[in-house]
Amino acid sequence: MNLIENIKEALRSVKSNLLRTVLTGLIIAIGITSLVGMLTAIDGMKAQIEESFSGFGANNFDVKSKNLQGRQVTTDGVTQKTYPPISYREAMSFKDEYQSRGTLTVFTSFTGAAEIKQGSKKTNPNSRILGGDANYFMIKGVKIDKGRNFSHAEVEFGNNVCIVGTEIVNVLFDKNEDPLNQYISFYGNRYTIIGIMEEQGSSMGGSGADRMVVIPLENAKRLDRRGTFRYTITASGADPGKLEYEMGHATGIMRKVRQDRIGDEDSFEITQSQSLGESLEEVAGFLRIGGFGIGFITLLGAAIGLMNIMMVSVTERTREIGIRKALGATPLRIRQQFLIEAIVICLIGGILGVILGIGIGNIVANLVGPGGFLIPWLWMIVSFVICIIVGLLSGFFPAYKASKLDPIESLRYE
Repeated sequence: MNLIENIKEALRSVKSNLLRTVLTGLIIAIGITSLVGMLTAIDGMKAQIEESFSGFGANNFDVKSKNLQGRQVTTDGVTQKTYPPISYREAMSFKDEYQSRGTLTVFTSFTGAAEIKQGSKKTNPNSRILGGDANYFMIKGVKIDKGRNFSHAEVEFGNNVCIVGTEIVNVLFDKNEDPLNQYISFYGNRYTIIGIMEEQGSSMGGSGADRMVVIPLENAKRLDRRGTFRYTITASGADPGKLEYEMGHATGIMRKVRQDRIGDEDSFEITQSQSLGESLEEVAGFLRIGGFGIGFITLLGAAIGLMNIMMVSVTERTREIGIRKALGATPLRIRQQFLIEAIVICLIGGILGVILGIGIGNIVANLVGPGGFLIPWLWMIVSFVICIIVGLLSGFFPAYKASKLDPIESLRYE
């Protein structure tokens, strides 16, 4: 009996015990479903978050305050030097010098716990107030769904106008009421709504764009009566391939504006917006490890169940094994037959598990946020490799036991 005939015989044996094969395959399918499903869901959610971050652009970088005064940071027992925050004057001076090289926006987020009022209605005290310019929405990838952006005159003179998030609109206005050109108030000032941002969704319960109110930067400056607001600059270089050069040039401009002495470290920090994607990949990596660990434990239980079924199969087919040995089958061929059966059962379960895992994973990912259908080719290949390994490990001991049976005793087995 050669290998090809042995494979055919193993497949006939699987077919003749179809119910047992299906039930055993379901054990493997559950393990593969949990593995592929979790990893697909993680990749799907990561892809959706990356898409939401795509508006930032790969050629954006932030210039912001560093080690602010009043916040003592200690590293290895050494207290780091603190620096004053970037002021409005410094931010605008940087803007005047850099804007000839690329687009940038200056903004300040001065509270995340404001209460917005409209008539007798008011929001919870968890709204975020941000001062920005007309470039803020373009560079930050926030779309204005209704209404318009700030005009040049509104930015220059700091008019009492605002662009609000959808959650604020839903709380303060009725469904059939148009919020555009209506008034809202906070901090004792009344503002006219000129635009509504596209719904973004909030992450981890935080105040996202849906709970945000954006007012002109000059208007926000007037609210800074104590001079404590922190201003951040997000710049977009003209050429993504020269981002490091652009960041170096921005460093030189800001050091000049901040009057940092030669030899002293920067009194500010410049970070590449792409680092958000890198941080996301790191978090997704930890989630994959956790998902793989849970799936591995499930597959371990499935492998033990498969080994038990194969042991029962060897016992039931003792007489058949004796006949094969009497006809000249070697222990190697007997082992091959049972190993092939175990691998076939695993692959059947693996195919079903991959299909279910992809479906469940995409459903979970789309429940978190609307997105496309993801086919995880890498995890499909990994799952089939795992199926073969599980089949070999689970089938080895039963196959070894079958190959060692005495043919005479096997023929007398009832």
